[in-house]
Amino acid sequence: MSNRLLRVNELLQREISAYLRKRYTSEATRLTISGADVTGDLREAKIYYSVVGSDPEEIAKMGRWLRSKLTEIRGVVAKNVVMRHVPTLTFHHDASGERAVRIETLLDQIDRQGKKPE
Repeated sequence: MSNRLLRVNELLQREISAYLRKRYTSEATRLTISGADVTGDLREAKIYYSVVGSDPEEIAKMGRWLRSKLTEIRGVVAKNVVMRHVPTLTFHHDASGERAVRIETLLDQIDRQGKKPE
């Protein structure tokens, strides 16, 4: 991935996250914009989010809420980020945090089982 795409990814992530924290403080406390992935032509961007807690209902609720704010968020990106074309944004749940916690829990269980006196 080119340096330009990396910079655009970071910029989108930072701008969207800052806007949500500023405008929607109560919803943003449970939500983290964990990444962005822009296509090479800068026309589309996948925005990854994670939600505090792993309740599937809460994750789905946050996804719906983000999609309802899509045009507003895209407008803020158009205003604050100087780009020839404002990318079409899509939101995707980032489950890597939950997977990492699950793996760590399993490794701890294995470690405890290995240390049991026989």
